[in-house]
Amino acid sequence: MKPYLQLAEARLPDGTKFTLHGHDGKFYLKNDGHELMSTALTHSEQVLAEAGCAHLLEGDGNRPKHPRILIGGLGMGFTLKRTLELVGRPATIEVSELVPEIIEWNRTFLVEHNGPLLDDSRTHILRKDLFHCLDANARGAYDAILIDIDDGPDALVTEGNDRLYQQSFLQKTREALAPGGRAAYWLAVPMPSFAKSLWKAGFQVEELRAGAHARSKRARHAIYLARPR
Repeated sequence: MKPYLQLAEARLPDGTKFTLHGHDGKFYLKNDGHELMSTALTHSEQVLAEAGCAHLLEGDGNRPKHPRILIGGLGMGFTLKRTLELVGRPATIEVSELVPEIIEWNRTFLVEHNGPLLDDSRTHILRKDLFHCLDANARGAYDAILIDIDDGPDALVTEGNDRLYQQSFLQKTREALAPGGRAAYWLAVPMPSFAKSLWKAGFQVEELRAGAHARSKRARHAIYLARPR
């Protein structure tokens, strides 16, 4: 049996540790030993992009000529990859990623899976917190906001991520959407209380289910698609 090899490590100022592992041609990203994602199971990350960008693909004449999309969390790049495939050109896809090592791993270890995503002229990596991306200057700026930073309010990767689920942040997200824009959140498991929080923040909410694999018998992950009311 081939062993799992730790290939790289990154530590945040708060002590949180991310590690990248390789096993039998596949890669695994872990947080303090807990597996976050892998190149073996990427379906739900792609569904996040498909759900959040579906309104940009409709042929009703309302599609922006140059869509602008914000992705919260680079991860292993699969949401970014699917977004680039869907929206075509011209487009601008900004990716907020706070951990420089994760950016570097996408340029090195993961390039064999996703190709040079970060070198695409449409891709703009923002090495700053998502909360700072959605400042006053972002009002009405984005046609889609896709967020895959955390497992959910009851399973935080870092303590600071609790801000993702607070009313102030949800309202800021709504304000950052252009007319007709959508926001999509990835959660590890369905959470009706989060849907209620989105409603309270002024969104129409649709819950979608997604499996870790396209052929998964059980769709255990949840995508919350939010449209301003």
